[in-house]
Amino acid sequence: MSGTGPRTVTPRRPDRPRDQDLTAPVVDELCRLLPDWLPARRWYAGKGHGLHEVRPLLAEVVVPGTPALLQTVFRTDDGACYQLLVGAVPGPADTRPGVPADAVIGSFRTPDGRTLTLYEASFDSELLSAFLQRFVEARPCGALEYHHVPGAVIPAGLPARPLTGEQSNTSVAFGDRMMLKVLRRIMPGAGTELETLAALGRADDVPSAALLAWAQTAGRQGAQPATLCILQEFVPSRGDGWSIATAQAKTCIRGACPSLAPPDGFSGDAFALGQATAQVHRALAQQLGSRPLSGPEALELTDALMARLDDALAEVPDLTPYARGLHRAYRNLRDAVRHGNPLPIQRIHGDLHLGQALRTPDGWVLIDFEGEPGHPVEERRRPQPALRDVAAMLRSFDYAAHHALGDLLGTPPGGPAARGPRGTRLTRRAAAWALRGRRAFCAGYTAAGGQDPRTSPALLRAFEADKAVYEALYEARNRPQWLPIPLAAVRRLAHGSHPVG
Repeated sequence: MSGTGPRTVTPRRPDRPRDQDLTAPVVDELCRLLPDWLPARRWYAGKGHGLHEVRPLLAEVVVPGTPALLQTVFRTDDGACYQLLVGAVPGPADTRPGVPADAVIGSFRTPDGRTLTLYEASFDSELLSAFLQRFVEARPCGALEYHHVPGAVIPAGLPARPLTGEQSNTSVAFGDRMMLKVLRRIMPGAGTELETLAALGRADDVPSAALLAWAQTAGRQGAQPATLCILQEFVPSRGDGWSIATAQAKTCIRGACPSLAPPDGFSGDAFALGQATAQVHRALAQQLGSRPLSGPEALELTDALMARLDDALAEVPDLTPYARGLHRAYRNLRDAVRHGNPLPIQRIHGDLHLGQALRTPDGWVLIDFEGEPGHPVEERRRPQPALRDVAAMLRSFDYAAHHALGDLLGTPPGGPAARGPRGTRLTRRAAAWALRGRRAFCAGYTAAGGQDPRTSPALLRAFEADKAVYEALYEARNRPQWLPIPLAAVRRLAHGSHPVG
């Protein structure tokens, strides 16, 4: 659409009969169409398994009118629940600006003879701008509730634009003021990110986005409310940690910065990122509590690490030579905790890596506090050692270095180009860059009051090894050519090397 900016979607009164009559036929048609359309979505977790049937759990017209917007939740035949924002427009969906062809779910004829096209509405700027009014008013809508933080300023009518790059959810920016995260996989109970952002909002000067509002199910008949959407402050940035780190790593590996001695272009950023991580950990401990890991819990933790390793060994035979060393690392963690080395546990980020940090003019801001999407909500909410986040970030530095190396060599790690003289030289530079970043991150974490990771090598080694085993399983399933990256870390950690040199 050209010219004068977005049109205003004029809502009808929600009690108009046509709006009431819309829901049932739309839901019936979605039940027919979604088994074919849903598996192709990037946030659909059931890939590889046939989808034969969906069942509606919730459907409300949240923006009545033409077009209309329905907020829906469907259960798939594997028991998972997914949220869709569904636009319903008369005629073809290409009348809606910005809606791509693959967002169209399908068309059908309503009982009163109209033809409606249904589409995933995350790309419909006008409709989502109208949807924002629900959070401004914070009034219930059928089985849905909308809440905002007391005192939060939520301006209405801002232009909406979808943000790309997410895998598990969908985010929409409203101007440069707010961001709405539409959760796709819906779990019972308060969302982990909602709880975490609310806790961080009660703390002072924490490098995270401020929580503004949220949507949830009404929790009727004793059911737990489930978080559906989170509206938070939009964080303008010059990029995320992954893009900045890989660009800096590529420059350094080429030889444009000292190859063996600091500082390089990312050491200062890594130090500041360590500080931001420690500040977030401290705020979460203050607001949600912390306590020492008990002996039985240490045993349970070790058993879980070993069980994950055993599962990975069954699929990734390349891990077998390192199994003994990894089991030894896990036993060392258990023994360190049981013999007088207390290990504090608390709520943590749970899925920390360079891509979960934004570089602003004032420093780093951590984002996406959902935890590991593949883990159950109860596990994500469970107190964990803060060193698990640290270990995950250390692995991310390693991946950034190897990703940059692969771009320069034009080949995945371990390929012919990596084994030649030039490849060997660049591989050493990549390892040196990663090591400097890991050391700087740990130094920054300590300087901001976090437990010095370098003084707990047995604990850090075990958590980093667990992360590397997870990575090896992922790469074996999805990108076998990248398997050498985690295998190199597994080999190093199984042989007892200090995690940060």
